[in-house]
Amino acid sequence: MTETSVPELEAILLVGGQGTRLRPLTLGTPKPLLPTAGVPFLAHQLAQARAAGVRRIVFATSYRAEMFREAFGDGSRFGLTLEYMTEETPLGTGGAIRNAAEALTCGPDAPVVVLNGDILSGHDIADQVAWHVGRGAAVTLHLTEVDDPSRFGCVPTDDEGRVTAFLEKTPNPVTNRINAGCYVFTRSVIDSIPEGEVVSVERETFPGLIEAGALVLGYADASYWLDVGTPAAFVKGSRDLVLGRLASPALPGPAGDLLALPGAVISPEAKVAEGATVGARAVVEAGAKVTGSVLGDDCVIEAGAIVADSVVGTGARVASGAVLRDAVIGDGAVIGPGNELLAGSRVWPGVVLPECAVRFSSDV
Repeated sequence: MTETSVPELEAILLVGGQGTRLRPLTLGTPKPLLPTAGVPFLAHQLAQARAAGVRRIVFATSYRAEMFREAFGDGSRFGLTLEYMTEETPLGTGGAIRNAAEALTCGPDAPVVVLNGDILSGHDIADQVAWHVGRGAAVTLHLTEVDDPSRFGCVPTDDEGRVTAFLEKTPNPVTNRINAGCYVFTRSVIDSIPEGEVVSVERETFPGLIEAGALVLGYADASYWLDVGTPAAFVKGSRDLVLGRLASPALPGPAGDLLALPGAVISPEAKVAEGATVGARAVVEAGAKVTGSVLGDDCVIEAGAIVADSVVGTGARVASGAVLRDAVIGDGAVIGPGNELLAGSRVWPGVVLPECAVRFSSDV
């Protein structure tokens, strides 16, 4: 499908969540704005939407709503027009979509893309839109295939791609396809969602459309897909973008073993690899080892420290001899010498851990 086949394609971007699973990273920053492979997470989604032909996006905001406008403004530098609609009280996925739709300009028969602000996906949005328009569907859902669908609700389809049900988590799922969180709605279907009410599209809107006989399609593929809602997934997403496992026009540099932002200082005697990002003005001293991790701006990794698959917040310091594996360190925290933080450890912003305060093994 060419960009011109759906003129002025519009989208709604759902970014209202508080990101509680990612605390302490989200205590002061909404999840979609967390630095991911060198730029705010949403920058990757905006660039992908732009490449798919989207020209106007309405942000459906709630938590720290003002920060999205501060980060992205009117969208001109992304080649987009951005609008912002804020929920005063949480309205659920359907209510948020309905609230944001007040800022749409398209007619009742136009397709509207709905994106979730915590998903990295390599699927072809333009092709999903073309399939939706070509079939005259009410809604077309992106479906992705997972190894263990028992952890998710699954979405079975018939031989022609029509969604037949939305099934809750079950130990014996009938398909490995799940709802991947990118929808194409016909505008009039959004307008049929009750205004100002709490509505779930997954539990109410989609099942209701199916029961009423409306055409709900599943656009299934097996391309890259990741929900970045947990620290481990967030680190993986950033790492995969840096390594080029998922291409992004927003990546601020070529894909490769590491991404160093302006002003970063990495000693020639340090090892930084496996898709690590080193933030602006961050310092990695001689003998330090940083792999697959996200280092925030102005942080310091001292000589001999080990940081693997972890997040180190802005202005934080990891002292010599400290070991971080699958850990999250809040902004401005200090990890003293000899600390060993493993397996999902989280340190809140500004906390200072004295020498050898936390150990997972007895050797020092």
